[in-house]
Amino acid sequence: MALEFLRWELMLLEERVRLQERRIERRVLRDTQDPFDLPREEFLFMFRISPELAFDVINAIRPLLQGKRSSGLSPEVQFLVTVHFYAQGSYQRGLGGNSILNISQPSVSRSISSVTNAINQRLLRQWVKFPMTAVERQKSREKFEAAPQPFEGTLGAIDCTHINILAPIVHEEAYVNHHGNHSLNVQAIVDPDLKILNINPRYPGARNDSYIWSMSAVRRGMEFHYNNGERRTWLIGDAGYPLEPWLMTPLPHYQEGTRQFEYTKNLCKARNVVERFFGVFKSVWRCLSYQRVLMYAPDKAGRIVNACATLHNMRIHYNLPILEEELAGEQIGQNIYENIEIPRIDQQGGPRAVAKRIQKHILDQFDHLRDGEEDD
Repeated sequence: MALEFLRWELMLLEERVRLQERRIERRVLRDTQDPFDLPREEFLFMFRISPELAFDVINAIRPLLQGKRSSGLSPEVQFLVTVHFYAQGSYQRGLGGNSILNISQPSVSRSISSVTNAINQRLLRQWVKFPMTAVERQKSREKFEAAPQPFEGTLGAIDCTHINILAPIVHEEAYVNHHGNHSLNVQAIVDPDLKILNINPRYPGARNDSYIWSMSAVRRGMEFHYNNGERRTWLIGDAGYPLEPWLMTPLPHYQEGTRQFEYTKNLCKARNVVERFFGVFKSVWRCLSYQRVLMYAPDKAGRIVNACATLHNMRIHYNLPILEEELAGEQIGQNIYENIEIPRIDQQGGPRAVAKRIQKHILDQFDHLRDGEEDD
């Protein structure tokens, strides 16, 4: 019996020695293989960001990543491991065996948590901001007026997309979307450059787009500005959203050649930027792809979406390439929404009635433009 016990103890000791040797081996490999030595194109492929952008983010969040142990992972390694996970959509076990990063699966898990939280805490509000001041809102309107698909008065295009997640333990049924998958229904507002103005990953997949919008702080902000005199300013959305003075939606089922059809065609072409954004967003950050599942609780999955949104806007700021086919679009029309007199929401008929009068003013401009073309 004593011999069996000693044999068992010896096996455990050998296993501990093997694990310690493996840790030392990985540490030596990390010290001798620096991912920042990779060619720039290979670095971009692996991490979806440039070395310059990586250094700037690391320096911004470094205080939140400094460990107490001298043998702990450096902020550089923690960040690159996390961004590699965002970019490749690989699960943690696959990352743990990565020949460049050489760290264990538990270390990958801890790094993803630490870096994701740090980006949300230090960088999210700095890089993902909805225009609130008069100057910011004017610049946003001008950007949509000068876009390849213009729609005058627009601040941004709004829509939602599903990000698949692990079935949560609490209120599991609330996360089942209309496809039968567990997901977050993520609301995004973007400008013509595909820059994110607002991201909201807090709602479960069973919630529809209209409900998420009704609870949105952006909606309250748009209503506030409208009631304080701001006019000719709105977001554009699809038919899943309610028509409001600050949110224009399509007029479906009208025949080609009618002013309603022209209005809807122009709106849908302008709104297409948000569809293209989702394509770019999920192709760059493959962990969000519909082919993947974020194996985390909803709150952590939401923070990962926020972190990817932050890095997306930073990529745009650093002029990192986006596939040209994602940005292709035909040039349409000219600006036609000039000198529109819009009543206050508190006059009569409620928000929808006011919004329909706004739509009528816009439609009248199509008649004026068409009359002018006939005169020519």
